[in-house]
Formats: sequence, C-alpha cells, structure tokens
Amino acid sequence: MILVVFFTGCLLFALAYRFYGRFLAKEMELDDSRPTPAHTMRDDVDYVPTANMILFGHHFSTIAGAGPIVGPVIAALAFGWGPAVLWIVIGSILIGGVHDLTAMAASIRNKGRSIGQICKSFLSPAAYYMFLSFILLTLIYVVIVFLDITASTFVPATGMIQEGSDQVVLEARLGGVVATASLFYILLAVLFGLSIYKLKLPVWAGSLIFVPLVFGGLWLGNQFPITVDMVPPVLGSAKNFWALILMIYCLFAAMLPVWILLQPRDYLASFLLYACLLGGAAGLVIFGVTGHAAPSYPMFKGFTSENMGFIYPTLFVTIACGAVSGFHAVVASGTSAKQLNNERGALVIGYGAMLIEGVLALLAVASVMIISGKVPAGQTPVVTFSNGLGAFVQTLGIPAEFARTFAMLAVSTFLLTTLDSCTRLARFLIEEIFSLGNQFWPRLLSTSAVLVLPALVVFQKIPGPNGQLIPAWQAIWPVFGACNQLLAALTLLVIFTWLKRSGKRTFYVAIPMVFMFVTTLTALIQLTYKNLLAQGALFDLRHIIGGISLVLLILAVTIILDTVRSFVKKTA
Repeated sequence: MILVVFFTGCLLFALAYRFYGRFLAKEMELDDSRPTPAHTMRDDVDYVPTANMILFGHHFSTIAGAGPIVGPVIAALAFGWGPAVLWIVIGSILIGGVHDLTAMAASIRNKGRSIGQICKSFLSPAAYYMFLSFILLTLIYVVIVFLDITASTFVPATGMIQEGSDQVVLEARLGGVVATASLFYILLAVLFGLSIYKLKLPVWAGSLIFVPLVFGGLWLGNQFPITVDMVPPVLGSAKNFWALILMIYCLFAAMLPVWILLQPRDYLASFLLYACLLGGAAGLVIFGVTGHAAPSYPMFKGFTSENMGFIYPTLFVTIACGAVSGFHAVVASGTSAKQLNNERGALVIGYGAMLIEGVLALLAVASVMIISGKVPAGQTPVVTFSNGLGAFVQTLGIPAEFARTFAMLAVSTFLLTTLDSCTRLARFLIEEIFSLGNQFWPRLLSTSAVLVLPALVVFQKIPGPNGQLIPAWQAIWPVFGACNQLLAALTLLVIFTWLKRSGKRTFYVAIPMVFMFVTTLTALIQLTYKNLLAQGALFDLRHIIGGISLVLLILAVTIILDTVRSFVKKTA
C-alpha cells in the first residue's frame, strides 16, 4: 500500500507534466525564439543567462528548503496520511504548479520584474505599496526564522553522552558536522562558479568534479566537526555567534553577483536532495515488496485534531511547500526569471520543480505511514523524516544511521539556501520601493536594511503561552502559514488580472485563486477571533497574533476590493 500510494502520486505528477504542463505552456505562449530578460537586460549580477540544468538546481533548492518535509509530516500526524497525500497531489498539479509557472511567465513578459512590480500596472498606488510591503515583511520574517533555525543546526549539543546510545552520540555532534560541511559547501560553490563562468569549464565537467566533493563534505564534517570549544560565546551563546556569522554571510551573499555564490551553491546542494529522493524511492520499492506493504499509521484520524483544530482550513495552510506556497512566486519572479535562458525553460523550472517538490512531500508522508504508536514527545518533523528515510534506505544495504545523518545534513543545508535567497529577494524589493539603483552602494544599503529587523529580533526571547521564554519569531509562528498562503492567493490575483487585461483565458488561474482566498481568509478570521478576543493581559502573545492576523485580513480584503474597483472602472 505504501509503495502504491507513493508511485501512484509520482505517476500522476509525470502525466500532469506531460499533458497539463503542455497546456499551460501553450496558454502562456512560451516561445524560445523570443529573448528572455536574462539576455535583453544582462548585467552579470542579477540578470545572467543560465543553463536550465543549473537554474533548475538553484530554483529547486531555494523553493524546497525544509518546507515540503515539515508541513506534510505535521499534517499527516494530525489528520492521517490520506488527506495529506490528496492535498499534495491535487495542490501541486492544479494550484502550486500553475502558481509557480504563471508567476515566472508573467515576470519574463515584464522585463524580469517581480510579482510585486507587475501588480503596479493593475492596482492603485496604495494597494501596490501594500502588496510590496506585505511581500517584504514576509521575506524578512522568513530570514528571522531561518537565521534562528540554521544557527541552531550549527551548534554541537552539550551534556552527558549516554554510553552505548548511538542516537545521542549522533545528536551531540551533528551540529558541528553540519557547520563544517556547510562552510565547505560555500567554498565549493565559489570555486564551481568561477570554474563555469570564468574558466569556461563545461557544466557536465564541473558537475563531475564538484558534485562528488559535495558528498565528500559529509565525510569531512564527520571527520573534523566544529566542537563547542571552537565557538566563542559571542552575544551570550554559541548559537548567537552563528546567527551573527550567518547575518554577515547573508550580507555578502545577497550583494555578490548571483553566479559567484548563490546559483552554484544551490545547484551543488540540490544533488543532496536528489540523493534523498532517489535513495528514498529506491529503498521504498524494496521496503514495500519485502513484507512492509501495509501502513502502520492511520489513513484518516478524524476531521478534528486536538492540537490543530478542524481539518479545514488547517490542512491547506499547514502543507504549503509541497502543494502551493506564495514564497515560490517571489523566487520564480524575483531571481529565477532573471536567469532564464529560454522561455520554454519556464515549464521545466517553474512547473517541473513544483512537481518534484511534491514527490519530496510524498516521501515525507511515507515516513509517517510506517510509524507504529505515538511519536516521541519533542521529536521534530525533520527527525521523523530522517528516521523514515533511514528505514527505507537500509533495505539497499546502507546503514540506517548513515541515512538518517545524511537526511538531517541535507535538510540543514537547504535551510541555509532559503536564508540567503530570501535576503537577496528582500534586497530587490527595497530597491524597488525606494527606486534605488543596482550599483554597489545602493546594494549595500538595501541589504543592510533587510538585516536590521532580524538583528533586533533574532537574539530576543519573550514569554510563551506557558510563561517560558521562547524565541521571538516562534511566538508569532502560528500566523505564518496563513501569511504564506495569502501571498499565494494575492499572486494568483495579480496573474488573473494580467491575463484578463491581455485578453487570455483565466479559468485555470481563477479557480485556484478563489479556493486559496477562501481558505486563507477563513484561517485569518479564525486566528483573529481565537486570539484577539482571548482573556489575558492587554498585549500578551495571543493578542499580538490576533492583531497581526487582523492586519493581514484587512490587507487582503483591501487589495481584493481595489482589484474589483479597477475592473468595474475599466468596464464602465
């Protein structure tokens, strides 16, 4: 049954790419004879014509991160694996893939502009700046979250190691292994970028040299992990030290030409995720045909979860990456469209990468399907995924512990790719809002401005619901899922308006748009009612969450009404 579910999903993705993808490409009028902005506006900093193979790796690494693992695992544990699988397959094919491809196509038709810039032609100035500000705050929030999480993955655990406990030994040294491997990846990325673009080394030859070195980084990390005594307790802890180092890294990564670091690093790191996918899928085949066909975890646990509430809209907000995510549109129109070598590549990179992310989400759900009993308290979704992958891969003769370590290292690496890409995208938005140029000093100023709020928040802790201190970003996490999905709905609204004004058919965008608006607005109404009217101090944590939800709700309704008004005015 596990094998059938996984490969049926993969087959549906393949058929969707072959048939529905072709339909979408035809509707978008993708034509390789038309030069892309990467050629017409080439500056070798942000606009860089890039081979589809490299750009696919860069795009896929950026949109994937830990999202298609964390969300599906949480939702499958709460409601059962059945609803999670259905939403992943239907969402990826009919909503997420459409969302990503059309956002990229709209960008290349508008000089590589971001989805925020495109909406300027269709919305009022006030709505335009609200939309840009909303995207900017979403990106900065992602930077804050991933700064904290990535810094945490770099810190070796401390404390007593239980004798004979391999799992505890693994967790105690994993942070140091991740830190060493990640630093090595960065060095490899710079060397790979210089080799491809300056020394003119063919991509295939560079891949043959550098991809094995990426996997060698895992060995290097295990042999020479950064230990606790090697990290100075700057700003009070080793974690804060790494957060500071990561902010400095983001400053340079967001300013440097994309071909030097960001693009080659994501391309090389993507092979880690490909290895997870291929190893997990191959192992799942043997796992399924050797007597482990039936899932241990329930297919459906009920319409209500004790911790998460009713299945609608919770399921559709929890599983974002892996089904549909507003963040993808910012990447598709913010960086990838500026590097697209030919228009037909938008189908491969926009629609294709979303479907591959759906495969990763299905693999994450499969790791839940084999669970028998309750998940240990405090076990993170990444660990659940790593345990499942270890169980699948060990059927190939690979030690399960190695597979678990590899999966955790791969996920940690992708946290870093999302972090630096978000910083760069936020830099673009600040340059856009304030009409800054693309020279060195404007880039330095705008990137520094992006990192100001993360620098103020990431080192702070505030009281949580039980009175214990928690990271500030974690306090407002409940509203982030709705925020991300609202961005997807708003993006589809902009695409719908663009298509309508261009005299093209819109039904394949309009239906997903309506569904996403109804879903996210319902989620925001619930969050506002539940938290803003809660008993407690005037400005406690729940009131903050409720207030943010209310602001987002008003923002969404304002933009919707502004769009309707513009249509009415145009047809009057």
